[in-house]
Amino acid sequence: MEFRYFAIQGVVEILPRVFGDARGAFFESFSAQKMTEAGIVGEWVQDNQSRSDRGVVRGLHFQKPPYTQAKLVRVAQGRALDVIVDIRRDSPTYGQHLMVELDSERYNMLYVPPGFAHGFTALEDNTLFLYKCTNYYAPQSEGGLLWNDPTLGIQWGVENPTVSAKDQILPTLAELDSPF
Repeated sequence: MEFRYFAIQGVVEILPRVFGDARGAFFESFSAQKMTEAGIVGEWVQDNQSRSDRGVVRGLHFQKPPYTQAKLVRVAQGRALDVIVDIRRDSPTYGQHLMVELDSERYNMLYVPPGFAHGFTALEDNTLFLYKCTNYYAPQSEGGLLWNDPTLGIQWGVENPTVSAKDQILPTLAELDSPF
């Protein structure tokens, strides 16, 4: 596995070594030992999967303490533009966002530590998005940011996105009282 680090501290892209031949491809999608060596830590307790068509925007979501989650995300089919926003109040990169294209043909993954709002847009129909989480889903702890907050300046690259009613009414960064 190869690990790519970013200016926003704690975020890591994982590029697995893929073995391909006439039969298809094989890769190691998770190794606790290699992840720990790369600074990716946590007790992984829940896996989630969503299917989205092109133009769907999901997010930007997080879970508040004491139910915070780190996430390890990837796509099993299709492509997605993954977006995270640093909402750690004491972080020098507070309010900054990062975008990484996740592609089922590249097999890349993104580690999203606690303290980030997370979302994505599907770039292809039938995109299967996988989440590995360090805490269980706790609806009473849900939080989020408005996906199209102009202050964030996120270029989703989607005209007329499909966004849930719930995600349409999330607060802007200026309105957010970050619990991190």
